[in-house]
Amino acid sequence: MARIATKEMRYSDLSRARRIFLLVLVSMGSSIIYTPAYLKGIFYDPLMQALGCTNADLGGLLGAYSLVALICYLPAGVLADKIRVRTLSWVGMGSTAVLTFWYAMLPSLAVLYFIFIGMGITTILIWWGTRYKLVRLITSEEGYPSQIGISYSIYGAAGLVVGLINTAIVSSIASVTQSMTVLLIVLAAIIFVLGVLSFFFIPHFEGEIQKDSKMLSLREAASAFKNPGVIWAAIAMFFIYAVYQGVTYTTPFMTACFAAPIALVSIVGLIRTYGIGLLAGPAAGGLAKLMRSPAKAIMVFLVAAVVVLAAFLVLPRNEAMVVGVAVLVVVVGFVSYGCFSIGSSTLTEAKVPLPIFGAATGILSVVGFLPDTFLHTGFGSMIDNMGMDAYNYIFLILIGFAVVGLFAAWMVRRCGLKAAAAAEAEQGGKKVEDAS
Repeated sequence: MARIATKEMRYSDLSRARRIFLLVLVSMGSSIIYTPAYLKGIFYDPLMQALGCTNADLGGLLGAYSLVALICYLPAGVLADKIRVRTLSWVGMGSTAVLTFWYAMLPSLAVLYFIFIGMGITTILIWWGTRYKLVRLITSEEGYPSQIGISYSIYGAAGLVVGLINTAIVSSIASVTQSMTVLLIVLAAIIFVLGVLSFFFIPHFEGEIQKDSKMLSLREAASAFKNPGVIWAAIAMFFIYAVYQGVTYTTPFMTACFAAPIALVSIVGLIRTYGIGLLAGPAAGGLAKLMRSPAKAIMVFLVAAVVVLAAFLVLPRNEAMVVGVAVLVVVVGFVSYGCFSIGSSTLTEAKVPLPIFGAATGILSVVGFLPDTFLHTGFGSMIDNMGMDAYNYIFLILIGFAVVGLFAAWMVRRCGLKAAAAAEAEQGGKKVEDAS
């Protein structure tokens, strides 16, 4: 198998079964490799107890990871064009597995910061560009949209299955410390196995290495920064992602304000994080297609998010409301995931020219994921200092984010219409010149 993997191949040389296997492999990997870093989104309270840290500390760890990720997004795209997908995949998986095994030892806070910074390098700098490029390499250009859609469904299914396993582990082990250790060891083992499978089954693809391409085109980056569609798309993504990440605080909200059992909170958090991805992504994509505008679909979902977040502010906070609030948590997770899943489509609606599309994608990633660098630390500190009262401020802030996101999405739509009108006018001018 290793000998076959080193032979340069095209997607047409691969059997259908192998293409499906590789699609499942990279989609599962894209779901599970980030689970250790974002574990607090599902097991917030148990993880905080096991690590013996505060809300601010837990947010700070993810903030450190996100800061490294922010720095690595652009060079990760460069690496994806300079190093083979097979190498990036198994090295990224293997190194992340090692760090997760270390994480499972529940070390000191200083060591945890080192681990999270390391995972920022292994999962983003090394592995980030693997998924989209591998999906493109195992299919034709025409088949890519449907394949990436299937990939998102597999992503959600894999995360749901692994999350259910994790929930079973936490529920079956009385000691919080032991449950988190076992959970992280299981995650590390799964990631390691995926790395081994990547080494043996991902082939060397013909033409995947662009040896003569420039490492970075400053002209393209400057053009992208000057394009108003790129700027508004990036701003929209920033606030969409802020809402998407902010609603993860509905997990401790259920525990603190409604005395919800840990098992219920974990299951709801799991469904919100992974389960709804099976439906929310396709639903958002379907709505965008129906409305012929991703920006319009995003606006619809953001309005729904505002309504649910406002409901959290007025709901009576007692145990009798726990089922109702659980339903609302799933709903807000659905609409926020839906927004996030089609957030990058705003570049297409803004009519961003193909020559600067790569640079525009990099800008979108850097600006869009910026909330991770401060949101969790800030919200964690608010909870530490204000207790249950902090959630009112958190939900008000998220409502504000959603409103600004609505405006940015509307501006993206406006930029797209202007660009389309300009292109139509230019085409009409050329026809007149040709006729004369």
